[in-house]
Amino acid sequence: MNALPDQENDKPPSITPRPARSWRVAVLANIKEHNKPLPPDVPPDAGADYDYIETIDHIRAAIESDGHATVFIQADSELPYALKEAKPEICFNIAEGLGGDAREAQTPALLEMLKIPYTGSRVLTNAIALDKTLTKRIWRDRRLPVAPFQEFHAGDEPLRPELRFPLFVKPAREGTGMGVDVHAIVNNELELRERVKYIISMYKQPALVETFLSGREFTVGVMGRSDAKLFSRHPEWYGPDGFHRFPILELDSSRSVTPGVYGLQAKAQSVGAEGAPGYICPAQVEPELAKKLQHYAWRAHHLLGALDVSRVDFRLDREGNPCLLEINPLPGLTPDYSDLCLLAKGEGISYTDLILEILYLGASRWGLLEPRQIPPEPPKKRGGAVNGKSKIHLIP
Repeated sequence: MNALPDQENDKPPSITPRPARSWRVAVLANIKEHNKPLPPDVPPDAGADYDYIETIDHIRAAIESDGHATVFIQADSELPYALKEAKPEICFNIAEGLGGDAREAQTPALLEMLKIPYTGSRVLTNAIALDKTLTKRIWRDRRLPVAPFQEFHAGDEPLRPELRFPLFVKPAREGTGMGVDVHAIVNNELELRERVKYIISMYKQPALVETFLSGREFTVGVMGRSDAKLFSRHPEWYGPDGFHRFPILELDSSRSVTPGVYGLQAKAQSVGAEGAPGYICPAQVEPELAKKLQHYAWRAHHLLGALDVSRVDFRLDREGNPCLLEINPLPGLTPDYSDLCLLAKGEGISYTDLILEILYLGASRWGLLEPRQIPPEPPKKRGGAVNGKSKIHLIP
C-alpha cells in the first residue's frame, strides 16, 4: 500500500501575508493634557492637534487583536531614551511634534536616525505637508488646481492683483483648523491687514492668504501603493494601480458653530452634535466630479511623496471647480470622529482593519512582512497533454 501523503505539507500555501511572529509595536503620539494651563506666549489653540489617550487605547487594541504586543510612548523630549529602553520592532507613528515649522517631521527623523521602522510617510513629506504655502506651490507648478494665494511675512506686503475679496487667512504652518474661525474670512483691506498681523504675531509664522472658495467642501482619502496587494490583508480593496480610493466625504459647515468655516471650533464638536458640521459619506456628487476629486487626491499624494495613507481636502470655487486646500499625511485616527475613520466607516471598513492595514503597509516597506504568494498558474495544455508544471511564485 502506498503511504498516505503528508496532509499538512500537501495543503496549498496561505495567500494571506502574515508576520512570521508577533511584533513589539510602539504607538507614538503627543497627548492632550487635561486642565493644564497654556504658557502665556502660545496661541489659545496650541496642542489642538494632539490626541486623547483614549485614541491611543483604541489603536493599541486594534494592533493587539492580531497578536502583537504594544507599548505607548509619549513623543516628547524623552522619546529617544524611551525608544532605546522599549526596543520596538516597529513604531505606529501619529506624533504631531513639539513645535517649529516642520514639527510633524521630528519623530520620523529621529526614527530614521535610530534605524527603527515606522508607519506612514517619511521625513521630507511630513515636513513639506505642514507648510501649506510650499505644498500649494508644488501642486500649482505640477498643474493641480489651487486657488490664488499669497504668503505674508510682515503684514504690509502689497496684495497681489489676482487676489480679490473675500479672502481667507490662516497660519501657513498649522493643522487641525488651528487659527481658523469666523474671522478668517476677510472682506476688505482693513480686515485683511488686521487678520494677517494677528496670525503672524500670535502663531509666530507667516500668514497664508487665498481666495475664499464659497462652494462645497470635501475630503478624500488615499491608501496603498503600487505593490499594496502583495502585503494587504484585503487585496480586494485595491485597484490595478495598487491604490484604494475611499468614498468621498462632504463637510457641510452651513449649520456648524462657525457657518461656512470648517475650523477648530467646528472640528471639536462630536459628530452629530448640535453645532457640528454635517458629515456626509458617501457624498452625493456627480460621477465626473467624483472622478476629478479622487484623481487629484491621488496625484497630490504622489507629488508630495506620501506613503501608504493620506487625506486631501478640497473646496469648490463659485463655478463648481475643485481646488486643493491641503494634504494630511498623518490623518487623525479617533474612531467615529476623525475624517479618515468616517471615510472607512462609510464603506464598511472596520476600525481594526483600518489600523492593521496601515501597520502592515508600513511594516512591508521595512522588510518585516513577506509578500503574498501568487496562486499556482493553471497548467498549459498542448495537444491534450499537460505541458510543464505550474509554479508558485514568491514576489520579492
